[in-house]
Amino acid sequence: MEEKFKNSNAKRFLDAYNDIDYALKTRYGMNRAMGFSDLIRKTVSLNYIVRRYEDDLIDYGRLRNAIIHNNNEEYIIAEPHDAVVENIEHIRKLLTTPPKVLDSVGRKDVVITSAGKSMREVITLMASSNFSNIPVYNGNDLIGVANGQKILNSMGQYLIAGGKCSTFLDNVQIEDMLSTLQNSNYYVVKRADCTIEDALNEFEHNHKLLAILFTKHGQNNELPLGIMTGANVVEAQKILEQY
Repeated sequence: MEEKFKNSNAKRFLDAYNDIDYALKTRYGMNRAMGFSDLIRKTVSLNYIVRRYEDDLIDYGRLRNAIIHNNNEEYIIAEPHDAVVENIEHIRKLLTTPPKVLDSVGRKDVVITSAGKSMREVITLMASSNFSNIPVYNGNDLIGVANGQKILNSMGQYLIAGGKCSTFLDNVQIEDMLSTLQNSNYYVVKRADCTIEDALNEFEHNHKLLAILFTKHGQNNELPLGIMTGANVVEAQKILEQY
């Protein structure tokens, strides 16, 4: 009977369930005595994977209580379907050993430019590299990200104010343009070991986010090791589905 339990769907389900429970409580510092449903509801705003599989996880919390009797995991009164076991094991994998951005979707060939470059030089660099988000550095310090749409908007405002296109292109430096932006929440800097889940969480919580830069320690005074933009979100979601 014991050998049968070890190889059962119930055992696989309970192992995955317990691993998910432990991983979320440890990661977010939740009380060990917290019920599974409360845990899911409290972490749903913090974790992309929990948010994506919220309904399944709530159902699995109820199913766990239907599988065992009196909290004795060796006294099984129900056996979950194969598809249910495979799905909860997939969720466990995503939560306990999530894929890293730089191992998959993140682009490592980051093109950067310096603060003193003219707008003409930056626009030319964008056109030649085919990248619309280029980090701008003053020495080793990140001061912003040159974005094609923001450059176009800035040039439009410059022309509306009576300026000339040639003056904007040749006399305005990229650091001058960046200093006119009202906020910098269109980009963030994260550690190089950032997971896809964490990156997608950033894009979901900030709809103005255009790019995430990845540096060794997630600091603005480090050169980038990779970049992820909004154009990579769908690809990242597919990677999680197939992981």
